[in-house]
Amino acid sequence: MAWSAQQSGTGLSASADTGMALVFSPEGARTAWFGSARLLRMRVAFLPDSFHEVNGVAHTSRNFAAYAQRKNLPFLCVRAGNRTPALHQDGTVTSLELPRSRASFAIEKDLSFDPLFWRHAPAINAVLRHFKPDVIHITGPSELGMFGAWFAWRHGVPLAASWHTNVHEYAARRMRWLERRAPTAVALVEAWTLGTTARFYKLARVLFAPNVELGTMLEERTGKPCYLMQRGVDTVLFNPARRQRGNHALVVLGYVGRLSIEKNVLLLVNIQRQLRAMGVSQTRFRLVGHGSEEAALRAALPDAEFLGVLKGESLAKAYAGMDLFIFPSETDTFGNVVLEALSSGVPAVVTKGGGPKFIVHDEKTGVVRAPAEFAEAIALLISQPERLAEMRLSSRTSALDCSWDAVFDRVYAAYQEELR
Repeated sequence: MAWSAQQSGTGLSASADTGMALVFSPEGARTAWFGSARLLRMRVAFLPDSFHEVNGVAHTSRNFAAYAQRKNLPFLCVRAGNRTPALHQDGTVTSLELPRSRASFAIEKDLSFDPLFWRHAPAINAVLRHFKPDVIHITGPSELGMFGAWFAWRHGVPLAASWHTNVHEYAARRMRWLERRAPTAVALVEAWTLGTTARFYKLARVLFAPNVELGTMLEERTGKPCYLMQRGVDTVLFNPARRQRGNHALVVLGYVGRLSIEKNVLLLVNIQRQLRAMGVSQTRFRLVGHGSEEAALRAALPDAEFLGVLKGESLAKAYAGMDLFIFPSETDTFGNVVLEALSSGVPAVVTKGGGPKFIVHDEKTGVVRAPAEFAEAIALLISQPERLAEMRLSSRTSALDCSWDAVFDRVYAAYQEELR
């Protein structure tokens, strides 16, 4: 595959002003162009896996709806939400919220799957028929994703699907307990899950991925065109000006996200042990989020700050008060939290796996290392305060090049190119 688009620290150099969308293609990067008049005619029905939860899919979903509202675009968002069904109209954006049943089971602390969600089929079918979408966009094989795919097939509406979560890697990490008894079982689970998920995405006419690596994989496995759909950041909210720190000498190492096994958060415990063994004692962890590994982390990191789930200005202040952002996940497809940290003027240390390495790759906004090398990299940065100060400035500058409008302008450009 020839990938000819030039990249910057936080995304491709394509400008929102040009209306250019970049597509992963075995023949090379292609471009799609659109005009504002054509853009306004697209009627998009969006059925996301999550919307109100605290995760990357939900964050992107909320910003997609907000983008449509800013641009006065006809947009329908069907999502799981309130305890009773509710239909809302806000300008050109229509929202249908439907409750999950008691049969729902937890996939993560704030995310569930409802096998009985199909009881809402008449309501979803009615609102989709009334809206008359030009395209249905789903975010994965959730209850809503399955219904969106079915409706698109049943009524001949083009289907778009964006890849947000490496479900296969999540499944494999949660099966690690099998490794000693059945060494090949984890690999088989991962391969089967990836194959099954890829077959689901093959139902779509056009695909989206948050980074080049995943886009290439999806094109190879599905034979469908895959465009770049990165994430944006609110640079007004996430701002170094919110930094409120005393004159203490502690270096605050931050993490924001689920405290769960697929995020590899127990690496933070090893990092602290290694730093102490190196004689680096002036560090303290600040952890924002919740999850299944929280109890283990609290026991192993008694001096750490556990701030729970934060939003808005409270979250922005938590970021701005960090000195380094530590993100041990190898399964994230993009890493919204890494971009939010950079916008807050906080350099990041990320792994060589997953999408964050495409945000932090030039040694100016952070470093990319194998998990076993994190402690050494952190110790080196702490010993170079002048370099760390320069990285703080570069991180903020890099994040300023991102915006949600640019992200979704490219999505609409891809619709126009592939679905016309």
